[in-house]
Amino acid sequence: MVRDFILSYASLIVSRPEKLELEISNIDEGYDEITLYADPQDVGKLIGKEGRMINAIKTVISGCKAKGGLSYRINIKASE
Repeated sequence: MVRDFILSYASLIVSRPEKLELEISNIDEGYDEITLYADPQDVGKLIGKEGRMINAIKTVISGCKAKGGLSYRINIKASE
């Protein structure tokens, strides 16, 4: 659910959606880390002005915590 949301939402924002990759790793029990890899030119678009875009994504993901019980941390990195 979270994976599909992030990929579909991010693909609407970036210029090169075909370069998006998502990796979810379990850090601790009840806590996952999401790493979104994007084209270096699109990283700024995903973060947004003053971090507003990434904060909006974090807000929606926090709603998934109420439904699924997992906490998430999201990182955006440039793909190589």
